[in-house]
Amino acid sequence: MFSENQLLANISLYWFTGAIGSSFWPYYARQHRAWPLPGPVAVPTGYAEFPAEILRPPRSLAERAYADIRRWTVMKKGGHFAAMEQPDALAGEVREFFRPLRSGV
Repeated sequence: MFSENQLLANISLYWFTGAIGSSFWPYYARQHRAWPLPGPVAVPTGYAEFPAEILRPPRSLAERAYADIRRWTVMKKGGHFAAMEQPDALAGEVREFFRPLRSGV
């Protein structure tokens, strides 16, 4: 459960930065046409699958759009608001994704 302050801070971040519209776009697009797949995306890509997420694409589908998937992790818990629900787990996953990429700089 999130506190009122957490929810207001999260909503404010989207609203005051002008990102609220683009954050709703995937939901709108999904309701009005086939799911848009980007591609081909050639940069190194990582994916953290949270079990309570709204959509969890199979890796085989993701590989059609993302040519260089370097990390695909099934997380133990969390969902659509992973950064608020499981911040330490998400931060750790981001660090692990970038760790091997930093050595090549």
